[in-house]
Amino acid sequence: MAFITDITVTIHEADYRDPGALMKILRPYGPQERGSCYRVRGTMEELEQLSVLLSALARPAQREASPHVKSVDVSAVVMEYIQQKRAEELDRIQGSSFVIEPQADLSGTVRVTIRPRQVSTHPAHADCVRQRFITFYQRTASDLQVSSVPVSPHDLRDLQRRFQQLMFKHSDKRDDVIVTGPFVHIAKLREFLLQKTPSVSESPVNKGASNVPGSGQPTHSRDPEEESCPICMESMATAEKTTLRCKHSFCSGCLKQAFSYKPVCPTCGALYGTLRGTQPDGGTMKVTRNSSSVPGYEKYGTIVIQYRIPSGIQKEEHPSPGEPYEGVSRTAYLPHSPEGQRVLGLLRRAFDQRLIFRVGRSTTSGRNNVVTWNDIHHKTSTHGGSTHYGYPDPDYLSRVADELKVKGIEGVTSHRK
Repeated sequence: MAFITDITVTIHEADYRDPGALMKILRPYGPQERGSCYRVRGTMEELEQLSVLLSALARPAQREASPHVKSVDVSAVVMEYIQQKRAEELDRIQGSSFVIEPQADLSGTVRVTIRPRQVSTHPAHADCVRQRFITFYQRTASDLQVSSVPVSPHDLRDLQRRFQQLMFKHSDKRDDVIVTGPFVHIAKLREFLLQKTPSVSESPVNKGASNVPGSGQPTHSRDPEEESCPICMESMATAEKTTLRCKHSFCSGCLKQAFSYKPVCPTCGALYGTLRGTQPDGGTMKVTRNSSSVPGYEKYGTIVIQYRIPSGIQKEEHPSPGEPYEGVSRTAYLPHSPEGQRVLGLLRRAFDQRLIFRVGRSTTSGRNNVVTWNDIHHKTSTHGGSTHYGYPDPDYLSRVADELKVKGIEGVTSHRK
């Protein structure tokens, strides 16, 4: 998986002995001044080099102190998948200088702490590793799907061997398992199961699947001299190959099927077109405002968002088509600051693109077939800090903007009143 090279770190002027020398080092990186801080953007390699240059200029107390790296709250499901199936990439990110430590709580969220192994590690380097982890996590989460499929205990071991990109967990239902993994691989799993059980070929879940190995569709003849498609693993003839802007190539048929599930590159997660989720139809997003403030934004009032998703019947895009699902009502809070209003506009777009909620398993009650949050974090309390989904949390607005950006929702937006 390719990592985003657009990484930003914040340099605090007070941490360095000579502001003039600091500016001389930062100038080639095009810093953006914000009060007594500078924001610098560049590749991981460029910013690691910058951290070495800054180390010699840091105040003694700064060099001796262990750099504070803000923790990251992530989905427990996604983090479990990363630890099981993407451990090699995770090790590459932390390298020999850092330890990435996940700590789960009872709400289905994992708090990830990035801890330097040595106290002399420079904060700019630590911030690079943190942002690289966030990029890796977002790329993984944007490509991940959770689904329930019928699998007998007798077949489970064989499927785990065949589909090594998927994570299998036992479900509450007998002969059902919860499968987590990239949507393309889940589609291939469904096709494989369909071939083994012809009687379910009328199921609406399997409509539209084609050009997958084992599906009875023609496949490409393998030629070791030709490039292989990352989806079907067959060699690609030039006339049947499509190359995306991100330079990754696929069989045209495989890519068409992948884009029918989600318009992202199956290799790196780059977004193509408008991403739409599986949030059930018929929901509402009501916005009101009050004069009270949340901690950290005492000069502003509060934006109150009331979401409501009614109960209904699951469609093809949901884990158990044809079965009922239980709806939900949720309330979230934003400061009525300029940045809070901007995030509100982004959340409105995400709601309209059906990205805020999904049908799945509740991480709090453990029940299946309920409407639950997707992977865009919300503040459901006005107080209590980040551990209680409330304020103060000075980085929340920038974090949620990053979560929305990976789904193609960014920029200055207007929002409906």
